[in-house]
Amino acid sequence: MTTDQLYKELNYVNHSREKRLHYANLVIDNPNLIPKLLDILFMVDDKISPRAAWVFEFMCGKNIEAAIPYLDTFTKNMHRVHLDSAVRPVAKVCEYLVTAYYAKTDNKIKYALTKAHQEKIVESCFDWMINDEKIAPKAYAMNSLYLLGKDYDWIHPELVMILERDYQMQSSGFKARARHILKKVKS
Repeated sequence: MTTDQLYKELNYVNHSREKRLHYANLVIDNPNLIPKLLDILFMVDDKISPRAAWVFEFMCGKNIEAAIPYLDTFTKNMHRVHLDSAVRPVAKVCEYLVTAYYAKTDNKIKYALTKAHQEKIVESCFDWMINDEKIAPKAYAMNSLYLLGKDYDWIHPELVMILERDYQMQSSGFKARARHILKKVKS
């Protein structure tokens, strides 16, 4: 399947779990589609970009290790994503990566996610925290930053400052996640 053919196929992806899962499985079964999917995801001004992001998120949710050969591409370009419906799944993929990296069980992400990748994730997560994003990307970013703060001692103080500063102006969902993260950081 060419990039153009995949682009046309992504027109059929909608918010339904069934469709996203169908295309995620297609990509998992055909790993040669992953770079094409990322090419479409990083067409950041295109209306199909979020659909590619949804499929990539579902693929990573099922098999995060399938993303390993593309970590450079993903982390190098993720900061460019700006459409709300694409930012959320990109932030979720970051959370998947960081969660796998800090998992108690051994996995390939622990060896593949380099300091350079982590720094790009930190940068994007802080951008999502301070920019006018919806609650979901902020929630995923909070969790990623909390975990990464275990290895980067400057992250927790910055995260706490942002959470405390923005607390009163944010939604109840943000407040609930922020309380949870603040409690973990302070314990």
